[in-house]
Amino acid sequence: MKASKRKNENNKKLYDISMMDLDDASYEKSRKGQGKRKQVAGKSNNREFAVITYFFLALFICMAGYFIYFITVRSEDFINNSYNARLSTLSNYVTRGRILSADGEVLAQSFTLEDGTEIREYPYGATFAHAVGYSVNGMAGVELDGNFNLLRSNSFILERVIKEIKGEKNQGDDVVTTLDVPLQQAAYQGMGQYNGAVIALEPSTGKVLAMVSKPDYDPNTVAADWDQLISGDSTALLNRATQGLYPPGSTFKIVTALSYLEQNENYGSYTFDCSGSYEVSGYEIHCYHNKAHGQENLLQAFGNSCNNAFANVGLLLNPKKYISLTDQLLFNQPLPTKLSNVKSSSFTLTENSSSAEIMQTAIGQGNTLVTPLHMAMIAGAVANGGELMEPYMIDHSQNDQQEVVKQFYPESYGTIMSSDEAAVMEEFMRYVVTDGTASALNTDRYTVYGKTGTAEYNSNKNDNHSWFVGYARDAYGKEIAIAIIMEGAGSGSSHAVPLAKKCLEAYYR
Repeated sequence: MKASKRKNENNKKLYDISMMDLDDASYEKSRKGQGKRKQVAGKSNNREFAVITYFFLALFICMAGYFIYFITVRSEDFINNSYNARLSTLSNYVTRGRILSADGEVLAQSFTLEDGTEIREYPYGATFAHAVGYSVNGMAGVELDGNFNLLRSNSFILERVIKEIKGEKNQGDDVVTTLDVPLQQAAYQGMGQYNGAVIALEPSTGKVLAMVSKPDYDPNTVAADWDQLISGDSTALLNRATQGLYPPGSTFKIVTALSYLEQNENYGSYTFDCSGSYEVSGYEIHCYHNKAHGQENLLQAFGNSCNNAFANVGLLLNPKKYISLTDQLLFNQPLPTKLSNVKSSSFTLTENSSSAEIMQTAIGQGNTLVTPLHMAMIAGAVANGGELMEPYMIDHSQNDQQEVVKQFYPESYGTIMSSDEAAVMEEFMRYVVTDGTASALNTDRYTVYGKTGTAEYNSNKNDNHSWFVGYARDAYGKEIAIAIIMEGAGSGSSHAVPLAKKCLEAYYR
């Protein structure tokens, strides 16, 4: 019994020891499991912390990058905003700088009278009204686009300090434009009493060489004439070169011809027999004065400005591709330019348009509206092998010692037509001058390429705007692209072409 009792006690002790070992092992296993869980949780927390850290780091880098971009690229645009009160503050300390032509002629300057009144003077009066603009009751033209530069003084620092101590104004920087004075004068005088616009560009750079709009105003008396200028009947402040929207007439045949070239490799095989009128589905198109041009190929139809042939061409086009080309040529979208207050041309043809709408659109009538600037840009792109340069009018700013402060450089928008298409269009536009409706421009002094236009603007077919769009090049490579519209003047050949000749003679003086 005693032996049995001792045996049971020993077994119980062994059991207790075993249970203790199991508890220790479980505890150790549990402790290790908790350690692993802590490690996993730690790694997860570290990963989340790293993600958050990198996110905020990336956000900081983006914000810093945008801040640098804003300061170096965009800040001047915001500072130059007409709603920015800082600009009016600058005028309290700086005398507004001069505006000069490309060859240094003064187009605008400021004088301070004995009583401290600052007077802005425009020596050429209305001749440069819309190009140079005004700086009272708001701003326009170069006065607006170069406002910040004109109110920023980069005179010798010691001179600036002395004037500030004396309480005197520092001299603002001059803005030197790309404008050509003789060309501007020829365009302005050549417009005569007609309303309309002339815009001339350098195709290889986009420099604006001339900009005329009529009716005009005298920038010297804007303040005194303000009530009259903003009256309901006055449109004198409207810059027709950049904001005027007109039916393009036959100048739009440049676009229609481009679309046909794009869609037909064998464009040279096109023929049409013009009898003076052309009827499709009950709608009839007439050539100017019902002239019958007879058998024509595409080149001859373009040179003769044959409405019937181009109405037929319009019907042969794939509407979707036609619309796509106008998008490529920047219709229905903002034009790439540094000029302010520029309107977009409109092209409303759709894939479901009727035959009548297509025929009208193809010859530049219908609902299509263009600005003279846009047409000059298209002509410039043809001259430049298909590449479009963005128009600009400020070449550089300079201090009172004529040291350049900021230089503006040409910028390319890109190609809006292929070089092959541009070469064919150059051939077509040259034919207009050698054998077509702009033969009055043919000369040995320089080579002219162009397209005339006679745009109907109401139900009376005798009410027509006179158009010319084209470019010229001399033996030395000096080029100019130009668009002219004279409101209600008649055919393009009768008025716009002679004005184009005056402008080109002034440019190639």
